[in-house]
Formats: sequence, C-alpha cells, structure tokens
Amino acid sequence: MKSKDQTARIYSAEVVTDSGRKTSDGEPYTYIKAKAYMVRTEKNKDLIAEIDAGIKKETSVGCCVADISCSICGMNIKTHGCEHQKGKVYGGKLCCYLLSEPTDAYEWSFVAVPAQKNAGVIKSFVPESETEKLAQWADEYKDELKADIIRCAASVIPEMKSTSVEEICASLSVKALREMRDAFRENAKKNLPVVRQLDCVQADSENSNSEYKI
Repeated sequence: MKSKDQTARIYSAEVVTDSGRKTSDGEPYTYIKAKAYMVRTEKNKDLIAEIDAGIKKETSVGCCVADISCSICGMNIKTHGCEHQKGKVYGGKLCCYLLSEPTDAYEWSFVAVPAQKNAGVIKSFVPESETEKLAQWADEYKDELKADIIRCAASVIPEMKSTSVEEICASLSVKALREMRDAFRENAKKNLPVVRQLDCVQADSENSNSEYKI
C-alpha cells in the first residue's frame, strides 16, 4: 500500500448487530460500521461526485487474521486445507471460511465486486446539510463574541495581552462568552464614556443663538 493512493481516513469503527436480519447460515447479521472523512480538493472532486451518485459504493477490507477455518470440518485452511468448497451446502449446512483472531485491518477500498456482497457505502455526509450550516453559523457567532471580548478587554484590562484573552475564550461555551462580553461592555462604557463631539455651550443674555456655537 502507498500513501499516494489514500483518499480518506477512517476515524472510528464499531461492530453492529442487526437483530432484524440473519446471515445466509442463519446467524445474527453482524457487520463493521466505519466512519471516514475526506477533504474536498480539486484532485478528488470526481471521486466524491461518484460516491454521492452511488457509482462508487462497493467496498472491501484488507485485513490479517491468525486463523482461517472451514465451517464444516473446522480444519485450518491456512496450514492444511480441506475437501470442502466455500459456498456449497454439506448436510444442510453452508460451507464458509471463518476468520478468527484478527491482527490488523489496514485498508478499506472501493472494488467492483466485493467478497461480501452488501459491503459498501451506506451513508454519505453532505456539507451543505442544515446541520452543517447551523454548525458553521455557531462557529461564526463564537468568533464574533471572541472579537468583541478582545476589543473590550483592551480598555477594561489593558495590562493583559490579547493572546491571553483569546486563549481564555477558546475554552468557554457560547453562554459564557456572551456573559463575558456583556460584562466587558459595561466596564468599557465606564472607562471610556461616550462624549458628544458637538456639545452646545450655555446660552448667554447677549446672543440668543449662542447655544449653537462650538
């Protein structure tokens, strides 16, 4: 395997059992569900389009196991082999190879015909969805709150560096950021009160229009 062939990274995986389904040999349907992320770039835009359209769907897993045995006789296929053929029925029981003691799962790839016919993409994540938009708006709002706090902090606590204020804000929730911003705004008003640039002078008896003089 080469890193230049990599297009996505799997960041979590779990074993899922579907109680409403059975395998071909009558066991509970169990599969591995993995989540992967992919950066949208000019290089992989065609691949993403094919995934969204369902053209690229079937997948296969490259893995290593310590033991592969026959489901009919239990013989180790890796070391001895047996006379039974995978996919055939013997005495009413389907023959399959059991993969035991997995040691590594090193890659997932798109293939034309997967070994497991149902293996493939079951769900795609669309960045333009409402959830993504809400998350983006929330991030933008937090950035606005942080900018207001840093600006007000310059007058309220000028001794503190803006980088220190920014580090404090990074760990706060939206509610805490909003409370801090409001508190800083009130204190900033006290330190820097608003003064009108064009304030009228007191009227005198000599000129009735003197209150409009600057």
